[in-house]
Formats: sequence, C-alpha cells, structure tokens
Amino acid sequence: MSKLNIGIILGSTRQGRLSPQVGEWVKKIADQRGDANYEIVDIADFKLPLLGEADATEQATAWNTKLASLDGFVFIVQEYNHSISASLKNALDYAREAWNDKAAGIVSYGSVGGARAAEHLRGILGELSVADVRVHPALSLFTDFENGSVFKPADLHLVNLNGMLDQVIRWSGALKTLR
Repeated sequence: MSKLNIGIILGSTRQGRLSPQVGEWVKKIADQRGDANYEIVDIADFKLPLLGEADATEQATAWNTKLASLDGFVFIVQEYNHSISASLKNALDYAREAWNDKAAGIVSYGSVGGARAAEHLRGILGELSVADVRVHPALSLFTDFENGSVFKPADLHLVNLNGMLDQVIRWSGALKTLR
C-alpha cells in the first residue's frame, strides 16, 4: 500500500501570522516519522475571494484539486475572537466532496491554547464529513511563543503531536477504503 498524503493546512492569511512557523514544526516532526507524505498547504497561496463575491472558478478548482489529492489533514488553527479565522472558514466553504470521508487532526494556538477555535472547527468538520481525531496539541501564546512572535514549543507537546499524527494516519487509512 502506498503512503498516505497528509496536508498540513495553514489556517490564516494575515500579515505577520504565526501559522507558518507552527506548520513547519509539525512537518519536521511528521517527516521524521516516515509513515506518510506530509506537505504544507497554505490557503493564502490559493487567493480565494470571499465566497460568492467574485468569479473564483480557477481558484476554487485549484483548491478542490489539491484537497482531493490528500487523504487526511492537520489543521494549524489560531484563535481569533474565540473562533477560527475568516480565511479558514472561507476556504472550508469553497469545497464539499473534496473533504468527505477523510480524517483531520488539529494543532491550535491562542491565549487558552486555541481550544475555542478548535471546538468551532470540529463542528464545521463534522458537517463536511471529516472525522476529527481526539488528541489535540494546544499551544499557548504565552509559553510557546517568545515575545508573541517566535515559536518555541515546549518539548511536552511532542507527545500530543505524535499521538495526534498516529490517529490521523490510522483514521485516514481506514477512511480511504470508503472513497
């Protein structure tokens, strides 16, 4: 059986965002495992306008093609006003079937570890027929980011990150049989 393809979705497009640092950390750890093909998928690269405001056929097609090529996901989610970013919600809404019958893990960050954003994302993923896994690395803006801008995760997060990746791989493999 060929290796699964897991996309690490950067959930923000803001200037000065921290998600690329977190995504690179996840990818570095994931790549060391050798159990899947991991790639960073930056929603900013797809330049999706607000859904319904412009003809985005080209962007939507590219976005859906990328998602369809993946067997599972790890979402890098930052908490904005107790929820996910508007850009992530918009990107989620631009696809439907490309999400279906796949698994997802969540790595969140914020003042309370991004827990509220992660919970909102779980509800949305359920509607998109994505099975989200239980283990959830929650990073603190106060202890895992130096001066609020340089990502320096505590070693204790490695246990949860690897546990989450274990679950994403198992569920992604099982759900692939449905597609």
